[in-house]
Amino acid sequence: MYPQDFIALILTHGRADNVVTYKALRSHGYTGPIALVVDDEDDQYEKYVQIYGDEVVQFHKAGVECDTYDNRPERRVILFARNVSFDVAKKLGYRYFIELDDDYTSFTTRFDREGNFKGKKQTDLDAVFCAMVDFLKECKNVSTIAMAQGGDYVGGGNANRSSKIQMWRKAMNSFICDTERCFDFRGRINEDVNTYTLLGSQGALFFTHNLVCLHQAETQKNKGGMTGAYVDGGTYVKSFYSVIGMPSAVKVSVMGNKNMRLHHLVDWRHCVPMIMREEYKK
Repeated sequence: MYPQDFIALILTHGRADNVVTYKALRSHGYTGPIALVVDDEDDQYEKYVQIYGDEVVQFHKAGVECDTYDNRPERRVILFARNVSFDVAKKLGYRYFIELDDDYTSFTTRFDREGNFKGKKQTDLDAVFCAMVDFLKECKNVSTIAMAQGGDYVGGGNANRSSKIQMWRKAMNSFICDTERCFDFRGRINEDVNTYTLLGSQGALFFTHNLVCLHQAETQKNKGGMTGAYVDGGTYVKSFYSVIGMPSAVKVSVMGNKNMRLHHLVDWRHCVPMIMREEYKK
């Protein structure tokens, strides 16, 4: 059974024929309500309605106030949809919701019952969402919790992040939220990193749990969505938006093994408040 007072929001643009996440949610065991959040600058809006009917919710993009970190006038990014999602969920009558991009192909569980690193198709997303909402209800000072991404497990079972079930101090791509704990996403692109680093530095708690993982299509090969913005600027410009927000803790670095690329690098020692161990108390 899916969580009570909960809805899944799929933020989508220009992909009426290819909302991969909708199919993935249903095929992986989510039985609850879904709303497709579409802006009024999307020329495929009527097509969305033809396919999904009253599951489509349109918002006025120019009316959403956002700190884009720049003075460019164009709005071809997901930032506006992210920030309007709290209002959308409220107007639809739900307190809790998950924000999802429109290009997720599958959801997997990455550890077995004994805690061994082992991937398996997730077939009961209702239970996953229930557990994540329960976590928010119990931890009232947490802003959001997210699922991990495929890239978080690079290195397999021998990698530090795959060695055990754990939480990390970040949140990207998927966000379980409470409409009574609103926060603003920042920056035209890399908005998730910009937000968890800046607000994290102010004491907000953003978490990712590595038990469950989502998988998505390659960004710059999938038409629509954010592809145009990424092709225009590439990962170099994308990563620098996080430097603008937190220059004391984020820098642009090289990432990869053989096919190297520029990517943001967060120095957590300088990013968020730390709790010192009792052994160091004087």
